[in-house]
Parts: sequence; structure tokens; C-alpha cells
Amino acid sequence: MGRLNGKVALVTGSARGIGRGIATELAKEGADIVVADVLIDVASETAGELQSSHDVRVLALEMDVTSEDSISSSVANVIAEMGQIDILVNNAGVPPDNFGDNETEEDWDRCYEVNLKGIWKVTSAVTPHFRERGGGKIVNIASIAGRIGGGMAAYSASKAGAISITQSQAAELGRFNINVNAICPGLLWTDLWRQIEGMFAGDHTEEVVDRRERFEAVIAANMPLAREQTPSDIGKAAVFFASDDAANITGQSLNVDGGMRMN
Repeated sequence: MGRLNGKVALVTGSARGIGRGIATELAKEGADIVVADVLIDVASETAGELQSSHDVRVLALEMDVTSEDSISSSVANVIAEMGQIDILVNNAGVPPDNFGDNETEEDWDRCYEVNLKGIWKVTSAVTPHFRERGGGKIVNIASIAGRIGGGMAAYSASKAGAISITQSQAAELGRFNINVNAICPGLLWTDLWRQIEGMFAGDHTEEVVDRRERFEAVIAANMPLAREQTPSDIGKAAVFFASDDAANITGQSLNVDGGMRMN
């Protein structure tokens, strides 16, 4: 028996990357999965692979976390198709297009609309259902960048906001038996880091970016365990927060970062 048998998990931004890793680990523990993403074609592929690999129900939905209409219709579809929602993972996130002194107002708007307001909007849409069912689990995906800042002010600030809103939601929703926690991933080889590699190298070609020189240097200089994190690492932390093992834990932010930040 999996720890999440009989549960339905809605995971935003789960077509690929960290979100896909989270969806996979939840499915391994028996949860039925809703793969919600703006990239519906990729989401459908991911859903098909999850369904063929695990004995769970899987639904792919096109969802834009910046659109209240998209969110409300998606939540209604999930309840109609799957019968319930027990777990919400607010994973959808975007990096800025520019870094440091080159950041623009558009970078700030984009990061805040998706990375922070997206959490608030989706949670607001799902919470009434949780209250009707007598409880639920919410896991917000923040970032180690929300702890330490750096050269991506817009992204880091939005992720610091994700940590803060987790605490506010936990305080507000605890009386309804709703647990709210956050995960702060460390360094994963993602599209964000590919952009960083290109920025520091002054060359965004695949050959240069895939050398991972900046990525490996940051790991070596800052990580006691000296190894990168994987989507599976983040997924396993999400499983813990979504399970009864974390029944009495709320308002917490867990670093999954190889010891890069200890607090």
C-alpha cells in the first residue's frame, strides 16, 4: 500500500522538470495525478507515461495559473473527472528572461504573476473544496533563491514571497485541517540554469551551455554534499508533506539543497 492511496493530487506546472518529478513520486505512492500545465501537449505525454508506469488514474489539463478563468474551470474539471482533490502542489514557476542589471519590469511582472500570485490564485480556488471535505494538503514550491537572494532579484523576491505566503496560508487555513508547507529546491539542471550558463559564458549555444561550468562550480563551492539535486529529490519531499507522516507539520519550508543553506 502506498502512503497516498486513494488521494488525488493536482500538480501545477508538472509537464516537465521538477513538476514532473513531483507527479512521478506522488504516483509511486498511489496518488491519482492531475498533470496541469500551459504546455498541454507535453502534459498529455507526461500523463500517458505516468499512467503506463503506475497503477493510478492520470488526467492532463491545460491550466494557466495567471488566469482565474483557467484555474476555476480546471478545478471544476478535476472534481468532475476525479471526484475530489486531496493534495495541491503549487509548482508552476518561471525564471526571468534577464538577470542582474539587465532585469526589466516585464521580468518582475512575469515572476510575480506566476511564481507568487499563481500560488495565491490556485490555492484560493481549491481551498473551498478542501474545507468541504474537511481538510487537505498544500505544498508550495519555493527555492533556495528565496533564502539567499543573488543576481536574479525578480526571481529571488518572488520565491521569498512563496515562503512567506506559505506561512500566511498555514496560519489562516490550519483551523480547517489544511496543512501548508513549502519546499526550497537547491540546484537542479533546468532551463533556468541553462540561461545562467549562457549568460556567464556570453554564449547561449547548446555546446557551450551543456558544459555546465558555472553550475558545477557553484555546487563545488557551496554544497557540503557536493552533488546536484534532482526532480525526484523534490518529489520525495513533496510526498512526505502530502502524507499523514506530516499531519502535524504546517507553515514550514524545507531546503532540499545538499546543505547549501542550513537553517
